[in-house]
Amino acid sequence: MRIPIDQDTRVLVLTGAGVSAESGVPTFRDAGGLWEGNRFEDVASPHAFARDPILVWRFYSQRRAGLDGIVPNAAHRAIAALEARLGDRFLLATQNVDGLHAAAGSQRMIELHGNLMTSRCSSCDRAPFEDRQVYRDKQVPVCGTCGGLIRPHIVWFGEPLDGRDLDRVDTFARDAGRHLVFVAIGTSGIVYPAAGIVDEARRAGGSTWLVNADRPANADRFDHVAIGKAGELVPALFGT
Repeated sequence: MRIPIDQDTRVLVLTGAGVSAESGVPTFRDAGGLWEGNRFEDVASPHAFARDPILVWRFYSQRRAGLDGIVPNAAHRAIAALEARLGDRFLLATQNVDGLHAAAGSQRMIELHGNLMTSRCSSCDRAPFEDRQVYRDKQVPVCGTCGGLIRPHIVWFGEPLDGRDLDRVDTFARDAGRHLVFVAIGTSGIVYPAAGIVDEARRAGGSTWLVNADRPANADRFDHVAIGKAGELVPALFGT
């Protein structure tokens, strides 16, 4: 199976944890929803950071260290190759925070949930900045501008996505109309608002495609469903 792409086609891709899992990045579900006996909500939320910033930074430092040696797989590379072909007729929205899409060459990209290697101040309006530091021994970084605590630039449980990012996705879908091809790859179909992008694509008049290791919760809302490994299916679907 191959997605038909001509000179008028505009492609919107949504990716989730299933894509990066094939590169060896662990998912929340792999760990049974726990980290060192803590629920992920207890180490990845504003309340958790206010209660115990050391614990939160220990969790995110471990996640940063876990990316050492992890590289993009064939699905990441195929997505970047398609963007290179289509240019501005392509947009990637990812729920992943691991930076593997950028490492593969993706540029027209929205990181819906933030980036693991980026931090920001929890108190002032200092712009988010690259931060690959692994904080250990009860370290909590402090803002050099205001003295407030630095936090990971991640959308935590209980926090909304950036409305500007969602508007950019919606605008791309509407402008594409019937020329839109929406492809969801490696997503559970559970986490909103990302899980609802397929409905926006359908309303715009586009075709919808799904690639996932197993059948996700919203599979019946797609026109085409391919079950299997993204690294094997995506290059064939995109003809890359």
